[in-house]
Amino acid sequence: MMSADQTQTTLRSKLEALECHFTWALDLSKIFVLRLHDKLVDIGTEEGNSWLGHIYNLRGFIQCKLDSTEDALSLFLQAAEAFRQMRGADEGPWLVVNYGNLAWLHHLLGDQAESEAYLSKVDVLKKKYPIPSEDELHAELYAEKAWTLMMLDIERKLVSDYFQKAVRMQPDMVEWNTSHVIGLANAFIRGSTDMEADMEADILDKMRDAKEQDPENLYLAAYYLQLRAMKGQDVKDEAHELVESVSMNPFSSYSGMRAILHVYRTCKLIDEAIDLAAKAVENNPEERYLKKFAALTLKWKIIYFSKCGVDESMIDRAVSLHKEVISLYPDSSIVEEIDLANIYAKSNHRQNEAKCLFQELPERKLELAEKQVLYNHYAQYLFHDLNDSNQSIDYHMKAAAIPIKSYCRENSIRALEKIKNKGGNRKCREIKEFLKNL
Repeated sequence: MMSADQTQTTLRSKLEALECHFTWALDLSKIFVLRLHDKLVDIGTEEGNSWLGHIYNLRGFIQCKLDSTEDALSLFLQAAEAFRQMRGADEGPWLVVNYGNLAWLHHLLGDQAESEAYLSKVDVLKKKYPIPSEDELHAELYAEKAWTLMMLDIERKLVSDYFQKAVRMQPDMVEWNTSHVIGLANAFIRGSTDMEADMEADILDKMRDAKEQDPENLYLAAYYLQLRAMKGQDVKDEAHELVESVSMNPFSSYSGMRAILHVYRTCKLIDEAIDLAAKAVENNPEERYLKKFAALTLKWKIIYFSKCGVDESMIDRAVSLHKEVISLYPDSSIVEEIDLANIYAKSNHRQNEAKCLFQELPERKLELAEKQVLYNHYAQYLFHDLNDSNQSIDYHMKAAAIPIKSYCRENSIRALEKIKNKGGNRKCREIKEFLKNL
């Protein structure tokens, strides 16, 4: 008969062998967890979302990370119910991750009997729905693991590999291919300032094919229009038609509204974008992410579309809305705070507020990607608004030194190369050495 310690060791080894959020090495910082929590809440939980079970699973894991075990349990149980409704069956391989999460949660709560009960349920499912070989996962597990990593914006190559394996094993699951293609497009848009022709064509082809397979997915349709607009295609009429369709459905951060606003920006329809976002907020005042979109459109107008000066009343409107958004996202509004500082800088009488906010933000606890964005924007502010080229160079170097591929990093590297090639700055030698060692 095993001792209590041996029993605990055996239970722990079984738990660690599970495929679930607790074993996927999701070592997330507290800051990242709080940001992710807001992102997941904004996705929404409307009926018909094919990823609803996965959303609840990840939200449950996040709540566990935030020490809200009661909320975590509720969300894991909602995940199981969502899967049953979406799959039209009481059980299936899609519950392996969910049962694994529940086994871990009950173990952490000290309820070992319930933990073992869920371990037994996992064993039953694995026997009933065996995997093709020992070194592979079930298609459902590949899909959920890919979606989870995509939401965390990590391991992009693994995300693509897992989605492709899932789709290859179950090609009838159209939503898996759709999410895979959207993930590729999103990573491509954010990862480079210049679209290479072959990559651009490949992404567009994949988007077009996915749209044909999943014609009712408005988020996919909006993303496809955004990519085509970036390529220079005239998609204004299609964008207007899509707005009508999106507006007829429940709003969520994944309804396609943000992508449509980006289409309007690319097509230089900035005033239409502002009106569209404002109308969405007026009709849905309780949806905080719509206020985030509205703030974004005002920022675009002030920063990028007001070359001959900015109307102070619009700046006041943008400041007010950005402050409201920041209050609605106290744990995940660093981008809006950077935007607010940039908006202050464009005002005739708010320069001191811009300076104070830009000086305060670097003192915050931030993720590396957030630091990179901040350093790049601060460098531009120092150069364009304070004429401090030397300190601007320092912050461009800070941004470029963070090895995360992004628009901001590319922008800082280009700025440094421009200064180096122009010559005349006392830091040219330092810049040349820095760029050589990147």
